[in-house]
Amino acid sequence: MSFIKVYIHFVWSTKNREPFLATKEFRRKVWNHILENAREKGIFIDFVNGYEDHCHCLVSLGLDQSIQKVMQLIKGESSFWINKQEEFKPILKEQKFEWQDEYFAVSVSESVVDKVRNYIKKQEIHHNKKSFQEEYDDFIDKYGFQKFKN
Repeated sequence: MSFIKVYIHFVWSTKNREPFLATKEFRRKVWNHILENAREKGIFIDFVNGYEDHCHCLVSLGLDQSIQKVMQLIKGESSFWINKQEEFKPILKEQKFEWQDEYFAVSVSESVVDKVRNYIKKQEIHHNKKSFQEEYDDFIDKYGFQKFKN
């Protein structure tokens, strides 16, 4: 038997950073659905939260899971589910809900899992002080990601 514990902090936004996730109730339902769907697919989400235009997930990858596959399963299914919900149609205002194609994925040392979990938990408070664009730029700088233009 193999024993694996690899934590990844994922961050992704709504398409064009549309603030579709503007209400706490909408976010709560989406996060709960993401958790439930992930559980059904054998994906262990330690914590999920976000704000009006983005989502954070702390995931412990399984033996045969890749970053790309986990993101595909979480983002693809959740956007499909959101678009099927009649109660969300007034919020979407005739628009199709989509997640942005790009995302961040960074490894998390077990020694800082609690710190990352707490950061994800406090997204609403955090974004009263800092926009998602500022957070995005901070991630680019902090983790040394390169910005490439197509």
